[in-house]
Amino acid sequence: MVKHVKKQSDPTDDNSQRLDKWLWASRFYKTRGLATEAINGGKVHLNNNRVKPSRTIRIDDILTISMPPYEHTVTVLGLNKYRRPAIEARQLYVESEQSIAKRELLHQQLKDQPLGFRHEKGRPNKRDRRHIIKFIRKEQG
Repeated sequence: MVKHVKKQSDPTDDNSQRLDKWLWASRFYKTRGLATEAINGGKVHLNNNRVKPSRTIRIDDILTISMPPYEHTVTVLGLNKYRRPAIEARQLYVESEQSIAKRELLHQQLKDQPLGFRHEKGRPNKRDRRHIIKFIRKEQG
């Protein structure tokens, strides 16, 4: 009978986990598919390096997660193979103070923008065209 010996770099051990699974379990993304798309799209960096979804992460790794317009910089505190409630998922990481301050500042800036002034691309709609025509007629007449 042959016994199987666990290798040192075995990704199934308890102190490492796939990046896409961790992002899903920590509730940054609703599905593993969305997490995989974000990683492939360059929205997630591990220790300031672009990685693949199958990359294993360990405790104390630093992740930069870009979810426009916000960016989270978190340190991994724990690993969980299953998606648990949000309270438990929040215990898997800690966000840096600079990241929190940056997000709050951006949130306040977005909140302070005037609501009526949004730059929309494309052609004017019917209502906008009526306003333009009305304005032009006032100038000519």
